[in-house]
Amino acid sequence: MGRGTCSTTRTSSSSGAGIAGLTTAHQLTEAGLSVTVLEAEQQVGGRMATDSVDGFRLDRVGPLFTVPEVAGVRLRPLAPGVLVHSDGRYARWGAPHTPWSPTRRPSPHASWGTAGVGGVGGAGGVRGAGGAWGAVPAARSVEAARGMARALAGAQRNPAVSLDQARLGASLVRLATTPTSRLLTRTERTAREALLARLPARTVQGVLRPLLAALLGDPGLTTSSRRADLALRSFARGRLGVPEGGSGTLVQRLAAALPPGSVRTGVRVTEASISRVTTAEHGVFGCRAVVVATGGRTAAELLPGLRVPEYVGATVLHHTAPAAPAADPVLYLESDQGGPVAHTAVMSAVDPTRAPDGRVLITSTVLGPPPDDTERRVRKHLATLYGASTDDWELLGLSHTPCAFPVMRPPFDPERPVRVLSGLYVCGDHRATGTPVGALSSAHRTATALLTDLGVRPPARPAAPGERRAA
Repeated sequence: MGRGTCSTTRTSSSSGAGIAGLTTAHQLTEAGLSVTVLEAEQQVGGRMATDSVDGFRLDRVGPLFTVPEVAGVRLRPLAPGVLVHSDGRYARWGAPHTPWSPTRRPSPHASWGTAGVGGVGGAGGVRGAGGAWGAVPAARSVEAARGMARALAGAQRNPAVSLDQARLGASLVRLATTPTSRLLTRTERTAREALLARLPARTVQGVLRPLLAALLGDPGLTTSSRRADLALRSFARGRLGVPEGGSGTLVQRLAAALPPGSVRTGVRVTEASISRVTTAEHGVFGCRAVVVATGGRTAAELLPGLRVPEYVGATVLHHTAPAAPAADPVLYLESDQGGPVAHTAVMSAVDPTRAPDGRVLITSTVLGPPPDDTERRVRKHLATLYGASTDDWELLGLSHTPCAFPVMRPPFDPERPVRVLSGLYVCGDHRATGTPVGALSSAHRTATALLTDLGVRPPARPAAPGERRAA
C-alpha cells in the first residue's frame, strides 16, 4: 500500500520494538500494510528484553502474567499463592486448603495443590490485545476464588487473624465475580484509601501492599482504586506465571513474525510527524502514518503536550547459588518496608529453561531508587528471606530501569486516547492499565484507529481474556 507506517523510538530506556510497537506492527502487516519498526537499542524488547549471560536468561524487569499463553509463548506458573514475610515469619497466602500457615520459613517439601488463586501481570478487564491467548474459563476461575475464600475463613488458630482472613477472602470473591464495567464505575480514590475502607489496616499493610507492589510496582498504594481492583480481580481469578525462556521470548516471537527487514535496530528517532520520522543516524524516513510506541516519557518528548503518568523505577538482580535455597517455585513478598527487596523467586524452579541444567537462578526486585551498595544490601536481605547463607552466591546481572512501572493515580482511564492526529498515533502501557496486558490492549486500539483512518478494514482477531465484552 505504498509507503508504510513507522513505529518509533528515541532512547534506550524506551522501545519502538517493545511489546506494544511489535504487536501494532504485526496487526498492520496482517492488514496488508508495509511497516518499518525503528528501535534505538541493538536488540528488541525494551523493558521486556531478556539478556543471556553464561547460559542464563535474565529479564530486565520481569513482569508477571496470569494467562497460560501469550502470543504463542507458554507461561510457566508459579506455585499457587504467595509467601508474605513479616517480622521474621512467613504467612502462606492463597494456597488452596493451606490457609495462612505461619512458619519460620517455607518447607521445601510443602504441598501446594494443583489449582488455586495466583496473580496477574496485567490488570485485566479492559479491551484486550491481539495475538494468541489461552484463558482459564471464567466459571472455573470464580470457583477457585470461592474455594480460596473458604480456605481462608477456615483457619481457627488465631480468632483475630481468622476474621481478617475471612474478610479478605470475601472481598476477593466479590472482586472476582464483579463485572469489569462495574469496577470502572466505582467511586475512585487512591488504592490505600479504598482498601482501608474495606479491610483492616494490618491486612492492607501486611498483605495487599506487598502484593500490589509486585503486581503493579506501587508499594505506596497511590495508584487508582479502580486499577488496584482490576489487578486484585485478576489475581483472584488467575495464577501467577512468567514467559518460558524469559520475557524477551514474547517480543522476539513478535519480531520474527514480521517480514524480513521490518525491524531496524540502532536507529534513534529525534522527531516524529504525520508523514515522516527523523533519526539521528539514518536521516529521514517517509511514511503514510507514524506510531510512537515508546515509554511515556519518551513519547512526551516526541509528542509535546502528551499527558504521561509518573513512574516507579525497578532494579532487578539475578544470582546463582551452589544449591537452591528453597524447592518451591513460589513468589516471596516482603511486607516489612525496611527492604530493600520487594519480591523474589527461585526462577530456575519456576522456569528451568532460564538456567543451564543443574544451575540455580534467583531473581529479585527492588522498587524505587536503588540504595547505596545495592548488591550487598540485597544479598543480606535475601539471606533473611530464604533462611540461608548467601555468601557464596554469585551475581549474574543487575539492571536498573528508571521508568519500569507507570503509577496510574486517580483519575484512571484504562483506554487513554491513542490517536494524536489522523496519521499520528501513540501506544504503550501508559495509554492503558500500565501493564504488559495494557500495552497489548493499546496496540490493538492503535492499529484499529490507524487502519480506520486509512480506510482499511482491520483483520479479525481472537478475544483476549478479561475483555469487556466477555466480562
